[in-house]
Amino acid sequence: MLETSARLLGLLSLLQTRRSWTGPELADQLDVGVRTIRRDVDKLRSLGYPVEAAPGVAGGYRLGAGADLPPLLLDDEEAVAVAVGLRTAAGGTVAGIEETSVRALAKLEQVLPSRLRRRVGALQAYTVPLPSGGPTVDADVLATIAAACRDHEGLRFAYEAHDGTAGRREAQPHRLVHLNRRWYLVAWDVAREDWRTFRVDRMTSGLSPGRRFAPRPLPDNDIGAYVKRGVASARGRVEATVVLHGPLEELKNRVPPWAGQLEAIDETSCRLHANSEWLGGLAVYVATIGVDFTVVEPPEFVDQVRLLAERFARAT
Repeated sequence: MLETSARLLGLLSLLQTRRSWTGPELADQLDVGVRTIRRDVDKLRSLGYPVEAAPGVAGGYRLGAGADLPPLLLDDEEAVAVAVGLRTAAGGTVAGIEETSVRALAKLEQVLPSRLRRRVGALQAYTVPLPSGGPTVDADVLATIAAACRDHEGLRFAYEAHDGTAGRREAQPHRLVHLNRRWYLVAWDVAREDWRTFRVDRMTSGLSPGRRFAPRPLPDNDIGAYVKRGVASARGRVEATVVLHGPLEELKNRVPPWAGQLEAIDETSCRLHANSEWLGGLAVYVATIGVDFTVVEPPEFVDQVRLLAERFARAT
């Protein structure tokens, strides 16, 4: 009986982790037969849990919505992760959820076993939080955008671009990205017929649903790196190209995507296409990468590097 109860709890936990499971997948996870899974599903239904089943090859089991939905089941690592996430949210960049996060954390810590409370408490006591320093966004706006991504539903909104121009946009949202304490939406711009990255805090008003759409292949396999490159390009007012005298495999760990694009020239050198708001700062940054380099263009960047080299020489 004890083994059966533990297995039922394990089955409930698995059904909560993703939208759908096939019978063989559940059987493999719990190390039982498919018939046992069927019996356990029937037992859960008799206890009031809404487990739905779809027949066929593409079918499977899923936990339906309803008043009898069981409490969330978390293992030790998941419980600590949720607690840390709630503490982070209490001082993060999403407006309006700070107090809610604190209340949820208080409830969670009441039911945590003492060993986990000690772990969470240690993280809290010996972690120094820094002010976010970035703009905040409304939690309801994030939830609306995430739901639109999930349901393939278009969005219309007012938007202020980085150059100050404002207007209405219609977009097909695909992904939300959190980068450098800011939220970005990667979406297909309907009017421009191209991919665009929108800062969510600049989606100023009038967020309303648009037409449903068929999702497109994303513009990059690594959507986080795609946003980093786009943000760097939008911010950069000056561009420069330098040759770094080091192999790509070594340098790609030293040059983050937001700093510029790296491409291999040969086994011992790379070309860096960088951008910045200030040539002097860019020159110092390139020097701190830690390898010799040759400036290619523009001429004013060559002059800036030469000027700094002379100044550093005089300083020593």
